[in-house]
Amino acid sequence: MEALSGKVAVITGAASGIGRAVAVRAAAEGMKVVLADIEEEALAATARSLSDSGAQVLAVVTDVSDASSVEALRDRALAKFGTVHVVHNNAGVANGGLLWTITETDWRWILGVNLWGVIHGIRAFVPLLVEQGEGHVVNTASMAGLLSPPLMGPYCVTKHAVVTMSEILYRDLQLVGSAVGVSVLCPGFVRTGISESKRNRPLWAPAPEESGSEEIRALSAQQVADGIDPAVVADHVLDAVRANSFYVLTHPEYDTALELRMRDILERRAPTDITPARV
Repeated sequence: MEALSGKVAVITGAASGIGRAVAVRAAAEGMKVVLADIEEEALAATARSLSDSGAQVLAVVTDVSDASSVEALRDRALAKFGTVHVVHNNAGVANGGLLWTITETDWRWILGVNLWGVIHGIRAFVPLLVEQGEGHVVNTASMAGLLSPPLMGPYCVTKHAVVTMSEILYRDLQLVGSAVGVSVLCPGFVRTGISESKRNRPLWAPAPEESGSEEIRALSAQQVADGIDPAVVADHVLDAVRANSFYVLTHPEYDTALELRMRDILERRAPTDITPARV
């Protein structure tokens, strides 16, 4: 989809981080943007900022873990702009710890946002894109969807699922001869608020008491703080939509680790150790 000006982009998790950066870049390209997020105040602030810059904007408070909420997002977008061209299933949260210590509630929360959010986005929007014969889907996974570092179990599980779901979506669309494109975004550390994901926990999933090493939690937060600017990721995303590129990898320094994982599999050996500091 080389020509983006005048097209409509729907972005979840658009109030901050990567989603906000993609919305800013899309608006700069002349796209109409539909912003979706569960954080109402931050969403309104982002919408005001884009509107003040001259963009055509629609902000919709959305819980991506709820199918009806995502369907309502689609319907609001259609009512406002008549169609949708780019769908970025981006909303995500993170938690971690030793795998056997993760509560069922935490599993349900992160699966609901990171995995079901993408499932709902695909089910709500892809039939529309297929019917109109034009469009592009971007699913935000992570380098944690291609590697399997310790202490990130729930997050990695959801992001690996998003990678394979994106690959299958691409193949399914090819199978039916659709022109709709697909990209899966797999960044490393990016300066976002994902370390503070608990701010968006629903009432049914209160944050558990802090457990594990404070040093590890501090290291994780520092790695995010030291990550690349979300605007750099947004450039990669819009370039991928234009070029119809599938894998969007923003951190080439992880290529060696990716090759190592593939070699582990092909040589039928146990996973090579990867420390949290490297992923």
